[in-house]
This record gives sequence, C-alpha cells and structure tokens, in this order.
Amino acid sequence: MSILELAALLAAAVLGLDALLHVYWMTGRTWPARDVTTLSQGLLNADVPFTPRVLAPLVAVLTAGAIAVPARAGLILSGVPGWIPAAGTVAVAAGVALRAGAGVVWALGVGARRDSAFYKLNLALYTPLCLVLTAATLRVAVA
Repeated sequence: MSILELAALLAAAVLGLDALLHVYWMTGRTWPARDVTTLSQGLLNADVPFTPRVLAPLVAVLTAGAIAVPARAGLILSGVPGWIPAAGTVAVAAGVALRAGAGVVWALGVGARRDSAFYKLNLALYTPLCLVLTAATLRVAVA
C-alpha cells in the first residue's frame, strides 16, 4: 500500500469515526462526558447545544470528507468526475488546517484557560490530530 493510500485511509477513518461520534451525540448521549455542558466545554470551550439541528450538518460534512479523500486517492468511487473529490479533499485540508492553527493559538493560552479540560484535550489530542490530518489530506490533495 502506498503512502498516498495510507494517508487517504487515515483521514477517512478519523473523519468517519468523528461523524459516528456526532451521530451518537445526536441520540442525547454524552459519553465521554457526564452531561451536555461538560461535553460542549470539553470539545468546544463553549456552551453549544448537542441537538440534531446542530449536529446533523456536521455529520454530513464529516461523512462527505470521509468519502472525498479516499475517492481523490482513487480508492473508491472511480466513476465520479475527478474535480468533485479533489475539491472535497482541498476543503477538508483547509478545514483541518484552520482548526490546527486555532489549536496552536489556544495551546499558547489565547482564548482558553490553561486549567480547563478543553485546553488539555486541545493540547494532547485535538491539535496534534488536526496537524496529522492536515498533512495527510494535503498529501492526497496534491497527488
């Protein structure tokens, strides 16, 4: 398996799992947090409702990204015009790069309290994952 294919599969797996987590939260469950407020603060550093109206569009975008990236790598959907997965992959790369950049700013302590769960999760998980996803999706996008 090539580096391009591995990058595409990594991105698709992460985006797909993220979409599934959001579907799970649409059911009203809040794992791994004890309630919606704790979940929202830990994920977003803000109070946002975890309702289908808020989460369904995100699930759609994550799912589209999880399909676009491996399609761009030629792993699936070979009959689709090439510009569609190419544009989708560029959009994913831009989105995760933007999130990674914001994560770096938050890691520097701007806009996030250093004693918050969000700050710790951002530093340990969210930003590193977004940096890896940025590299993977850029690799696929330029192929």
